[in-house]
Amino acid sequence: MFRSFFPHPKWFFLSAIGWCAFAMALWFGADVNAWQPALDWTSQYAQTALEGERAPFLSAEKLWTYVYVLLVGAIFPLLWSVHGRNGWYRWSVVGTTFIIVVSYFTTQVSVFLTEWYRKFYDLIQAALSEPGSVSAPELMSSIGTVLPILMANITVLVVMSFFTKHYLFRWRTAMSNYYMHYWPRLREVEGAAQRVQEDTQRFSAIVESLGERLVDSVMILIAFLPLLLELSSDITELPFFGQVSGSLVYLAIASALFGTVLMALVGFKLPGLQFANQKVEAAYRKELVYGEDNPARAEPATVRTLYDGLKKNYFRLYFHYLYFEVFRYGYLQASNFILLIMLVPTFATGAITFGFFQQVSSVFGRVENSFQYLANAWPTIIELLSIHKRLVAFESNIEGAPLPAREEWITDFAR
Repeated sequence: MFRSFFPHPKWFFLSAIGWCAFAMALWFGADVNAWQPALDWTSQYAQTALEGERAPFLSAEKLWTYVYVLLVGAIFPLLWSVHGRNGWYRWSVVGTTFIIVVSYFTTQVSVFLTEWYRKFYDLIQAALSEPGSVSAPELMSSIGTVLPILMANITVLVVMSFFTKHYLFRWRTAMSNYYMHYWPRLREVEGAAQRVQEDTQRFSAIVESLGERLVDSVMILIAFLPLLLELSSDITELPFFGQVSGSLVYLAIASALFGTVLMALVGFKLPGLQFANQKVEAAYRKELVYGEDNPARAEPATVRTLYDGLKKNYFRLYFHYLYFEVFRYGYLQASNFILLIMLVPTFATGAITFGFFQQVSSVFGRVENSFQYLANAWPTIIELLSIHKRLVAFESNIEGAPLPAREEWITDFAR
């Protein structure tokens, strides 16, 4: 699943985590900003922050941060080009790094948009509260400041979507070629065709999707947690708890932790049931395929028995999904009101503006959703675990067979 595409998968992913940790430690622990004067060319593109405001999207400080991230992202593939490079290096190593770096920049755009929306909604509030205090050109000018960044972001998202599709197909190709190298041994496995044709496609797509969402969640937490902590200072008090320093951060963590534990408790049976469901589906499909060429196979009684087993398993699966969805949707709907309830005392005192509330709502939602990664992704994780079980069982049939030299099968199949 992984070794067909990534070079030394265990060490690759551990090195990626270690490299990110090292880069962050260097950024926050060393005086990296002292190197910024060496990049004076960025100053001509920089925007100046107004007094009391956060740095804008293209401030000198932000531009230096972007350059640093690009450097860190460029060095990592270079290190792997020297050690452990395989035939899929450009897609597995360079492609994965590209996805992570782009996720960072899209997260920075999201941070900028929360700041922009706050100012824009405050302008609307002022215009509605005091007619004539804000002119139409002022509102249009404010909208004009965000359009270039939105257009750039749309371009990046389109390119990213196109690239991801190719990335997934290359991963699927790597797995398919790897399994086909052992096809004489694997062809006897029940449902072998489905493993190679369907499960490789679904596995690569789900892992990439979950991985990208995990990276996005981590990026969002890094970018938005400090902002949420800063915004918490303007929240007067919480119902039942009174004044709490960093209240919104604790609230987001508590909400997400509760949902994650809840989803794990009510959904722990589902991966095994999905795995069993694929087994009965494979047996039913295989009998029908044999019946196309052999009149002695796929007799009505045999097909009816197989279908009854299929129906029984599906009905059991539906039952367990019933109570799982009750808890899942109940929790997700309840989480939408947590912030509103907790801000009631602040609303009552009129301590914040409408723009501030919009920013708090946006930032809190992003942080909470990031902490809710497992809770939101649990149905997809269940499907992934089921596919993983099937592919592990499938790959167990080639254990003990001498692995071909990396150059032999990669050179033949990876291009």
